[in-house]
Amino acid sequence: MKYKNVVDFQHGLPEKLGVLMLNLGTPDAPTPSAVRRYLAEFLNDPRVVEMPRPLWWFILHGVILRVRPARSARAYQAVWTDRGSPLLDIARRQADGLRERLTQRVGENLRVELGMRYGQPSVSQALDRLKAENVRRLLVLPLYPQYSGTTTASTFDAVTDELSTWRWLPELRFVNHYHDDPAYIDALAASIREFWAERGQPDQLLFTFHGIPKRYFAAGDPYHCHCHKTARMVADTLGLDESRWLVSFQSRVGRDEWLQPYTDETLTLWGRDGVKSVHVIAPGFSADCLETLEEIKVENRRYFLEAGGESYEYIPCLNDAPAHLDMLAGLVARHTCGWPDMQAGQGAVCPHQQHLALAVGQE
Repeated sequence: MKYKNVVDFQHGLPEKLGVLMLNLGTPDAPTPSAVRRYLAEFLNDPRVVEMPRPLWWFILHGVILRVRPARSARAYQAVWTDRGSPLLDIARRQADGLRERLTQRVGENLRVELGMRYGQPSVSQALDRLKAENVRRLLVLPLYPQYSGTTTASTFDAVTDELSTWRWLPELRFVNHYHDDPAYIDALAASIREFWAERGQPDQLLFTFHGIPKRYFAAGDPYHCHCHKTARMVADTLGLDESRWLVSFQSRVGRDEWLQPYTDETLTLWGRDGVKSVHVIAPGFSADCLETLEEIKVENRRYFLEAGGESYEYIPCLNDAPAHLDMLAGLVARHTCGWPDMQAGQGAVCPHQQHLALAVGQE
């Protein structure tokens, strides 16, 4: 085993609780060279593309990375802001908001760091910062509500690959999913209600999720089921009839069959069939990014309107909305239940302990 040439521990430092908040990632700049670096890292992940490595290497480096970066860079330029990448900007605000809420619960012996699975700040950099703060208990929080091997499991790979170079491992817990968390469902439903209060209700509400190849689902990936459960719970919370909402999947590439129905084809069909107004929400994304701001908000709108639809609106992601950050703080509190840091903090009592206290009159 080869460890990093750094000191893993310094005597006398107080032990801390760390939360590593992770999202997919973004290029450093909206340029072809930066996008090429990002795509090379992203698409080289065997969790993302399950194909024999020699064949995929030839396709990736011989075709995709020669053509796609320039096209994707133009799309990034359309959504880039003065603060840089929308995803990274929102993720930083999410980390700040989560840090503020958890510090109120736990105190100063807590650290929240932001990392990206691909690009910067990297998983390795974020973990090194937590190590420098003597984090001895670590919760990994991937901001993927619905589990998939292509996202959540890939994040686990990156974290454990880095930790394999540490001499002294922290106690480790990992948030696997939160697709049916009541607070997450309530936050989504509240965001839709708020949007409807301003824009009115549409003929159809479309829940669109990033797709995966159908063969991944057939091999045991639960993502398809998680997506449908999220949508159904939100629709039930809103009191929507089944005829007024649908689940679809976007962003398919290649020749394989992906999860269906496809978002672009669904919107085109609706436009042709006389559906006049559509609102689209993407519950699988915790923060708006290129895919939501360009593909879902702009490109898919064009498909619907050109097919005969009259009104198309995109409902933003939860981003750094207070209800979203409150939900994430509650998620962290539950997943760190039993650790000394959380027991010392106000509002951090484990649910089963609270129920026991009520039962014996000790609340």
